[in-house]
Amino acid sequence: MIEATSCGGVVIFRGKILLLYKNYRHKYEGWVLPKGTVEEGESFKETALREVREEAGAICTIVKYIDKSHYTFEVPEGVVSKNVHWYLMQSESFYSKPQREEFFQDSGYYKYHEAYHLLRFSNERKILEQAYEEYQQLRKYKMWGRKM
Repeated sequence: MIEATSCGGVVIFRGKILLLYKNYRHKYEGWVLPKGTVEEGESFKETALREVREEAGAICTIVKYIDKSHYTFEVPEGVVSKNVHWYLMQSESFYSKPQREEFFQDSGYYKYHEAYHLLRFSNERKILEQAYEEYQQLRKYKMWGRKM
């Protein structure tokens, strides 16, 4: 078993959620949340912010930690057991630019229900639910957009 750790973000700007569309040689296609591998010497928060910036071009601030998801997949070297740490993030704008080197073909901000139905993986839909509920609570108490 190969252990791997990634970090990512549920990025929100004006109530809409940032998604990326990945198309890797027609074998891996679908809408996903931005995330990536922790580099040596990096904190989870640093990884999440860097990956969102690299994969989507979005400049964000972390609002709070949401949860961890876990999944496994096979590679030629064996089975990878991956943990992904997720953060609720606030973007500075609607700007996004998909990272072509990572096979992202499109990116954009979508209303919650659109984003929920576009996401390919059920574990990311669960994280989106948790993050969006937290976002709504922060807005309700006029705490969204404040430094926490």
